[in-house]
Amino acid sequence: ELGPAVAAAMRLGAVLSALRPALPLLLGLSLGCSLSLLRASWSHSAAEDRCLVPGRPAPPDRGAPPEEAEGRPGPGHEDFRPRIVPYYRDPNKPYKKVLRTRYIQTELGFHERLFVAVLTSKATLNTLAVAVNKTVAHHFPRLLYFTGLHSAKAPHGMVLVAHGDERPIWLMYETMNYIHQHFGSDYDWFYIMQDDTYAQAEQVKALVTHLSINQDVYLGRAEEFIGGDEQARYCHGGFGYLLSRSLLLKLHPHLDSCRNEILSVRPDEWLGRCIIDFLGITCVSQLQGQHYHTYELAKNTEPEKEEEEEFQAALAVHPVSDMTLMYRLHKQFSRIQLDRAYQEIQDLQMQIRNLTALTPAGEAGVTWPVGINAPFLPKSRFEVISWDYFTEQHLFSCPDGSPKCELSGASKADVAEILEAALEQLNRRYQPLLRFSKRQLLNGYRRFDPTRGMEYTLDLLLEAATQKGHSHLLAKRVSLVRPLSKVEIIPMPYVTEATRVQLVLPLTVQDLDFVANFLDMFAMNTLDTRDNALLTLLFIYHPYDAQRVGQVDVFAGVKAMVGELEKRYAEVKIPWISVKTEVPSQVKLMDIVSKKHPVDTLFFLASVWTEINMEFLNRCRMNTISNWQVFFPVHFQEFNPALVYRGEQTASSSTDFLRDGHFDRHSFAEACFYNSDYMTARTKLAADILDRDEVLESMEVFDVFLHYSGLHLFRAVEPGLVQKYTLRSCNPRLSEELYHRCVLSNLEGLASRSHLAMALFEQEQANST
Repeated sequence: ELGPAVAAAMRLGAVLSALRPALPLLLGLSLGCSLSLLRASWSHSAAEDRCLVPGRPAPPDRGAPPEEAEGRPGPGHEDFRPRIVPYYRDPNKPYKKVLRTRYIQTELGFHERLFVAVLTSKATLNTLAVAVNKTVAHHFPRLLYFTGLHSAKAPHGMVLVAHGDERPIWLMYETMNYIHQHFGSDYDWFYIMQDDTYAQAEQVKALVTHLSINQDVYLGRAEEFIGGDEQARYCHGGFGYLLSRSLLLKLHPHLDSCRNEILSVRPDEWLGRCIIDFLGITCVSQLQGQHYHTYELAKNTEPEKEEEEEFQAALAVHPVSDMTLMYRLHKQFSRIQLDRAYQEIQDLQMQIRNLTALTPAGEAGVTWPVGINAPFLPKSRFEVISWDYFTEQHLFSCPDGSPKCELSGASKADVAEILEAALEQLNRRYQPLLRFSKRQLLNGYRRFDPTRGMEYTLDLLLEAATQKGHSHLLAKRVSLVRPLSKVEIIPMPYVTEATRVQLVLPLTVQDLDFVANFLDMFAMNTLDTRDNALLTLLFIYHPYDAQRVGQVDVFAGVKAMVGELEKRYAEVKIPWISVKTEVPSQVKLMDIVSKKHPVDTLFFLASVWTEINMEFLNRCRMNTISNWQVFFPVHFQEFNPALVYRGEQTASSSTDFLRDGHFDRHSFAEACFYNSDYMTARTKLAADILDRDEVLESMEVFDVFLHYSGLHLFRAVEPGLVQKYTLRSCNPRLSEELYHRCVLSNLEGLASRSHLAMALFEQEQANST
């Protein structure tokens, strides 16, 4: 009888021994669940006690503001509480399509930071206003000049608003109205200054970043009214003043009343009195911990000798009597900012050294220069960044591929600046014991490291002179880095994908075998999809064929194909233009096409081997910007299938897309540009070459934009332009450079080096047998 009991006890002991490691976890879970249930019951009972008396509000939490206790946001928090706006559409009203804004920041209600208005006059428009524009205008995001002249002509590079009345009060009134009407909903801050004021643009921009946009701000140099209230202040116009958007919106309805009721001689006093009388806001010189520092210039002041702390901390300096003084002030303040930047860099480098010593790597972890990214470490031999060798006269890695070329242009200026910087750093380190002067650059190396910037290694032959006058020659190697600066976003004009593209296809007799495929692809990818694209054919007749066009038209087959397309697509018309020439110059052909189209036409200059598709046409629209940028795509050229596959079946799967071929960088046949931009560049070209039309035979459209326009030339590989292999015929009547590029394009388009090597190997094997 005891046998089963003993067995059960043994089984229970085995189970307990197995569960013993998990007992603390089970006890903790059970205890936690029990405490959470008790806390939930206490909270529930407390909530019930608070709502026992119906109709009486619950007492607020101790220490909480009354607004938050009632479920409303406290003061200053109403703009930061997210709200869900439910969508509701009245079923009784007809549905209207929602029009989206052009930019997402407009839809989200974002504003630009700062708008600057400069008040100028007839006497100072071409002097002080120009000096303001040359010194600080490019630092501000938006700057306009306001004057009371009638139809005044703005100097180059300045945006001028003429009100037509030179009375100071009227000019201020019209300026405030104009700012509210055109920019009141786009900017958060408005800075008003005169053209005899020098303002530190970077300091003003830094000031507005530290101020809250939810307050009515009237900030400047506070001045007392003459014979007025001692408590009221206006902002002196000579030192500039800052207005917030909320203040401008509240002030605008009262401007007419201020103009009719307030009498004043000075426009800044008039504006200050208007703000005080109708808004009750006085000018202040400091707000939210930020100070508006100013400095009043005395007569015959030497800015280079000003060392006062008040001068160095000034945001605005007044009065500036002439242009020369404006430029001297700008030079001095730029030097002050530069010294501060260098000092800040030194402090940061010292902090980096001190902190790096505490890291596991120790002092060995400090990179050179301190604070700059370490050099790029390649993972394979294909990632090694090669160095370019140069001397003071020549560069041994040329853009055109030649082994040696003369050092000129930006490269020459770069080398001269680096040599000067190296000598300056050596003298700064070893003076006054040694004084170095350069005798010769023995070797120079440079490379661009995308992680840090341009690196240089120089072997210099130097003459070292001591304090006693002794000198001797020595060779010294120095390393320098030109680090990458702050990345800047360049604003680009807005473009859409709805622009109509006008395709221009030049055709010669040698292209007749490929026209059918081009027209089929054009019909399938543009006409069937109803893309906004048109086609113009350019028939290029040889003089001999042009004489026999009445008997035999070499382009009769192409014209028949065009007729079939126009029958299939009733709304489509494909015009053609006939040209007779022995040398089909790309520029001369575009001259003919340009005159037959409006100036706002977007041209796509195509070749007969191009396969048109919607993806590329959209990129053509987006990458071409009128009066800003032209687009020259680099098409993908497939290799000769006879050499690549050698009798095997051609791979057609999507995984082999853009595999057996290369991007043909020698071809400039395809281009996207606006007719207006071409006409502007072509006019400059005509003035340069006069009547020497033979020069046009050695040029392409790319050369016209490169040398005779200030537009951006956007040259990029284009995977959407794929061309089948074909041996192009190179016209020997073209210039030597164009003919050479055509031959190179044919040779490089045969096959890759591995395919050519395999073909030669197989040929040698066949010959040996």
